[in-house]
Amino acid sequence: MKQLHARIRTLILGFIDAFYPLFKKLMPLQTFRYAACGGFNVALDISIFTLVNNYIVHVLKQDVVQIGPFPMTPHIAALFVAFGVSFPVGFYLSRYVVWQQTATSKRVQLARYFLVVVICLLMNYALLKLFVDHFGWYPTISKVIITVVVTTFSYLSQRHFSFSERSFIRKKID
Repeated sequence: MKQLHARIRTLILGFIDAFYPLFKKLMPLQTFRYAACGGFNVALDISIFTLVNNYIVHVLKQDVVQIGPFPMTPHIAALFVAFGVSFPVGFYLSRYVVWQQTATSKRVQLARYFLVVVICLLMNYALLKLFVDHFGWYPTISKVIITVVVTTFSYLSQRHFSFSERSFIRKKID
């Protein structure tokens, strides 16, 4: 398993780093890797959201989707399905491709990452409800607009909290 992980990581880094010379003057390598991995994960998230919202739920012709005991609108169900895929992919890419130089344990990073992602999920949920249910905007366009706002928050949070050596929650006592 470790060999497979090392091979996947090497392939991803090789692919991303091959494009870095084009952007070297614009940003540091770590920021470029975050943009590439984050861009992939956002594209994956929006693709799954669109597929579930526009095709799967549409084909089933349901106005309410039941996930476990929770009834929800199709766009909210699509949000949670997309989250179920993009969360583990995003953590893997963040941990092993973007923020590799850290001594913080995987467990701590996962807990911090999960906290930030849950906040992002709540932001997505609230803004989707506002844009789609109250303003009447199209769900996929709303999701793209929301992604811009949430991505900015996510980058800053992941950089300064999830994968940081020093957490702003823990203060050093001198």
